[in-house]
Amino acid sequence: MAVIEDPAAAEVSLDPIRARLLAELSEPGSATMLAAKVGLPRQKVNYHLKTLEAHGLVEMIEERRKGNVNERIMRATAASYVISPTALASVEPDPARSPDQLSASWLLAVAARLVRDVGALITGAARARKRLATFAIDGEVRFASAADRAAFAQELAQTVAALVSKYHDESAEQGRDHRIVVAVHPSMKEAP
Repeated sequence: MAVIEDPAAAEVSLDPIRARLLAELSEPGSATMLAAKVGLPRQKVNYHLKTLEAHGLVEMIEERRKGNVNERIMRATAASYVISPTALASVEPDPARSPDQLSASWLLAVAARLVRDVGALITGAARARKRLATFAIDGEVRFASAADRAAFAQELAQTVAALVSKYHDESAEQGRDHRIVVAVHPSMKEAP
């Protein structure tokens, strides 16, 4: 997975033709091979590939002679991409602007910060060739009523606060701060 932080790279990746080429390049291919798959002239595909390459989204893995031309074999630099809110830094959501734990907007701002922070950590860990220590829980719970949901949220908050209080050590000079994000929101139905 790659995190796109550069606004220009984000713009390039969001073009529908280029997004399709990125998907196709999960397996290496040339402009000629891609042109046949996406139904565009080779020259147009080549133009888009050069743009994607200039922004680090695809890379050349091989160059071979084919007839009178050199054929460049390209592949995507990642299997999937996430655009960080950093790409829109001037309008990036900020949880500090309206810290309302019951607000969907606040939850989205926290999620955006999570994407931004973890994205930057992934990028840094990849550059340093190190693993990134993270942990996540993802699950679903069905509440019988709004009152049950509210009671769950209150008990969850108390339990997390107790765990934080138990393990947080402000005096640990070699310690490293970690952010905890817990969210509860209605599940989305998956499209068929």
